[in-house]
Amino acid sequence: MSWSFPIGRLLGSELRVHYTFLLLLAFIGGSAWMAAGPSAAVINVIYVLALFACVIAHEYGHALTARAFGIPTPDITLLPIGGLARLQRIPDNPVQEILVALAGPAVNVVIFGILFLMGSADFNGAPLGGGMTLAQLPAQIALLNLILAGFNMIPAFPMDGGRVLRAVLSLMTTRVTATRIAALIGQTLAIGFGIYGLYIGSFIYPLIAVFIFMAARAEAQDVRLRDLARTARVEDVMRSHFTALSPTLTLDQAKAAFDSHDVLEFPVVDSATSRIVGFVTKKHVLDIHAKQGGAEFVGNVMARNVAHVREGQPLGQVLRLLQRASGVGVVTATGETVGYVTQQTVMEHLK
Repeated sequence: MSWSFPIGRLLGSELRVHYTFLLLLAFIGGSAWMAAGPSAAVINVIYVLALFACVIAHEYGHALTARAFGIPTPDITLLPIGGLARLQRIPDNPVQEILVALAGPAVNVVIFGILFLMGSADFNGAPLGGGMTLAQLPAQIALLNLILAGFNMIPAFPMDGGRVLRAVLSLMTTRVTATRIAALIGQTLAIGFGIYGLYIGSFIYPLIAVFIFMAARAEAQDVRLRDLARTARVEDVMRSHFTALSPTLTLDQAKAAFDSHDVLEFPVVDSATSRIVGFVTKKHVLDIHAKQGGAEFVGNVMARNVAHVREGQPLGQVLRLLQRASGVGVVTATGETVGYVTQQTVMEHLK
């Protein structure tokens, strides 16, 4: 994940910390310092670090269970809003997905149970802000693990409870449909969560709500894309009716073309071969135009890493090409260009 740095490896996965997590520590420590002095700042920072140690344990619950089903977890990243175990893939088997999803909250329940048996669970501890003492830390950590387990089981996809919901729905319908339903439920709950946060004057709740909403949409698109990759052909998502630019046009002319067409990108076609030789995006043209003026030629600024495939090719092959190409031209057996595919055309197809 970008904006993160590694701090070591544990149980076969790289541990990473997002830079914004350091900002969270600084904010909490600074707030406690101003409210109750340096000792309160130290206690609250220790509390947050203990909290995120429990979050890491939660993520390892997912990671180790997934590994038992043959799914590696390359890394686990610590974020200000929690942790993220990056599984190479989500289990296709609904029962396996349920077990992987439940493993995280189960770890928090186990931590709570251990602290409870040790006599450390106390539901009347002091919150963050300066009133907490070192003696209260075990009680707060115990309570926190119970809250983490309960919060993660809210059926707001892609949280753990939402993944359980999606897996249960997958037993009754297709995975794409199950994901769409679970994502819609998650987004609806996220909206309600955000409104509640604004009502009580908290910025944390709307922040979490935005994360849940965007993650649910991204997960739904990813599942649909994977399904398309298995079943669709390139012509199912290619853009066959398009306007192309010539590499000999100036940026002034390219800018005018973008102004007159409601598109975010143009393929660049060589008139001699009628083949797509590059792509330019509206943002790139406007940026270069602002810096260098409009006399530069399109052929000098276009993205040249273009692949070509024949009609009828599986979409999965095209998506793999798009991982290292700016676009894929689609040609007939005689070499005639009939369309193209880019990340933009794929995303438009998923809307």
